[in-house]
Amino acid sequence: MSGTYAMNNFIQIFFFLFLGLLLQNVKRFPTHIYKSINKIVIYICLPAITLYHIPKIKWNNDLLFPIGAGWISFFLAFIFFHFLGRRLGWSNKLIGCLVLTAGLSNSSFLGYPIVEALFGKKGLETAILVDQPGTFVVVSTLGVFVAAFYSKGSPDAWSILKKVILFPPFITFVVACSLNVFQYDLDLNLQSVLLKVGSLVTPLALFSVGLQLNFDRKSQHWRFLRLGLFFRLIVTPFIIMVLYVFIFNQHSEAIKITIIEIAMAPMITGAILASTYGLKPKLSSMMIGFGIPISFITLAIWYFIVQFI
Repeated sequence: MSGTYAMNNFIQIFFFLFLGLLLQNVKRFPTHIYKSINKIVIYICLPAITLYHIPKIKWNNDLLFPIGAGWISFFLAFIFFHFLGRRLGWSNKLIGCLVLTAGLSNSSFLGYPIVEALFGKKGLETAILVDQPGTFVVVSTLGVFVAAFYSKGSPDAWSILKKVILFPPFITFVVACSLNVFQYDLDLNLQSVLLKVGSLVTPLALFSVGLQLNFDRKSQHWRFLRLGLFFRLIVTPFIIMVLYVFIFNQHSEAIKITIIEIAMAPMITGAILASTYGLKPKLSSMMIGFGIPISFITLAIWYFIVQFI
């Protein structure tokens, strides 16, 4: 059953990605509609996912490892690309794009079906922890901060803070955390609606990416694409593995799942955030478009490696 579920997800991923690519070549189709789609994903679909999942999480100290992985990987990307970019004279928009795309893993859209296929339904519990209070909260807080910071020449701290606080996914995260603290979950009918709205994230986001994806061989983005994907698919999971397994001496299945989750392709939401703020939209789309198929190869290698942990 889990294999069928995973296969259906993979078919959906490539279908909507290629549909967007196909419609790029239809003259009368308004390709700029991706901007509106991005807003629907960020302001409606993502808050629905948060309100559905966060109230259900049961906390304990062992959860810190899967939750912390998304935060650690984002800080690693920020430190690496910020200082390398400053040293090499990159533009703020390029640095911001690479931080948002290489610093965030696709821990839900790709992560959930792949983890379920490899580790069974029980593995989804860890995957949700890596994604919801981890990667998803990072993109809703630090991600918005980075997007606002690098999209402006002289960023104003208060205006950036205001964007984070007023960011709908962040507001719903605070509400969802409050529900969790008071051990209150929403009405089952409302949960059903939230689940259906949240399920639109993958098709809409990938369709948007497909509309923006460009395979121009002469593009100046190729070398940055290679660097970004190398950092995302190889460097980050390697550092998390060394930190968790060899330094903190953790060998549970949850740690294996965490490493696999962090080894996923770039997060679609991070790419959409970069695109929305004008941080190299073409490069952010390339990170998704090339990152997803390439990640299937690197994930197979990481799955082989974690068997020996």
